[in-house]
This record gives sequence, C-alpha cells and structure tokens, in this order.
Amino acid sequence: MMKKLIITLLIASSSLLAGTINVAVAANVSYAIDELKAEFKKSNPDTKVQVTLGSSGKLTAQITNGAPYGVFMSANMKFPEALYEQKIAMAKPIVYAQGELAYLSSKPMDFSKGMSLVKDKSIKKIAVANPTTAPYGKAAIEAMKNGEVYDKVKSKFVYAESVSQVVTYAVTAADIGFVAKSSLYGSTMAEFKEGVNWTSVDTKLYKPIKQGIVILKYGSKNAEYKAFYDFILSERAKNIFKKYGYLI
Repeated sequence: MMKKLIITLLIASSSLLAGTINVAVAANVSYAIDELKAEFKKSNPDTKVQVTLGSSGKLTAQITNGAPYGVFMSANMKFPEALYEQKIAMAKPIVYAQGELAYLSSKPMDFSKGMSLVKDKSIKKIAVANPTTAPYGKAAIEAMKNGEVYDKVKSKFVYAESVSQVVTYAVTAADIGFVAKSSLYGSTMAEFKEGVNWTSVDTKLYKPIKQGIVILKYGSKNAEYKAFYDFILSERAKNIFKKYGYLI
C-alpha cells in the first residue's frame, strides 16, 4: 500500500513539472528576461520558463556538476564553447546578442574625461564584477588596462559576484561601477540619466562581448527547450534585446 502511495505521489509531482523548462541565464540578461519570457509565452502558452540567474562562470560550474538546465544563455562564448568541448552542450554556441559596458554612478559625473575619470580623488571605490567568473568584469579590467588607468585604480576595486550585483554596488557602496549597459534600460533605473549618471565605455577599449546560447544535454530530448532556444535567436527576441541596449 505504501509503495503504491509513493508511486502515485511521484506521478503527481512529475505532472506538476510537466511543461516547465529550466534555463541558466547570465546575470546581465536579468533586466530583459521577464519581457523575453512574456513574448515566448505568447506562442508557447503551456510552457513555464524557470530561470536561474548568475555569473556565467558559476553557472558553467553548476552545469558541469550536473545541474538540470536545458539551455544556457552565457555572457560570452568561452564558457558555452567549453561545455561543447566537454560534450555537455549539443552544438557550438551561437551569438544571440552583443553586450556593452557602461559607467554608472548615483552622483553626477564628468564623463567627458573618459576612462581617466576613475582616477579622480573623489572616486574612492569602483565596483567591478569578478573577472574570473563574470565576462563583463573581465571586459571592465581589459578596458581599464587599455585605458592605461588599471595600475593606478586597482586598489579602489570593490568586487561583485555578478554584473547585476555591480549595479547595486555602483549606487550604494561605491562611487562608480562598470555595469552592463542593458541594466540601464529597465524602469527601476529611470532616475539615472544618460550623460549625468551613466554613459557607455568606449568600445575600442575592450573586445566585443559576444553572448552565446547552447542547448545542453539535459534538454536535448525536450522540444520545449528547442522552442525556447529558437525563440531567443528569433527576430521577436532580437527586438527586445535591442530595446535593452544590446547590439544585434
């Protein structure tokens, strides 16, 4: 009797999960993901998208250790390429968007100074995402090195776990931060004005941030994962990415 009850409960719980897909998403996409999910739902009303956000490096570590994600939207190409080489991703990653770096501060800044701005004595703390696990953090370090300010300002760094956490640090615990430009287009950021509180970092100072998507082994036999993957590469999704400051 107990065995039958356990089997019944297992069937019931699995039916509750039917139509749910688990997607690992780089932190910089957190600002656009709700709109992407809503647009996907229009053509896939029976599929629930469960999103786990984090730095691409940490998500890759979780995937390598068997986390049940069927699609991975990375902030670069390196991490999904590594998963493909390990035969955890089913095909080579495809670029779904190209991100940009921006400076962000809660205080008005003289952005005409360019990268030399971060050397100012008034700037005592600079928020940066962990460059080991966050591609936007790596790009920020690269930009500062190419802008010839890195050695002068590295003692000011306050490291965040992900680029989305940098946004919080930049307007609270630090004087300025290197954020994903996509974070500045959400309604919660309306009080911060372009040219006053934020501006783009010169794209010549860092390599293009090409963001790659892959279907993982866990989701390879589920048509709903393929539908979501195809949607992210569609014109409908591209229009949303453009709205959030991504290059397509």
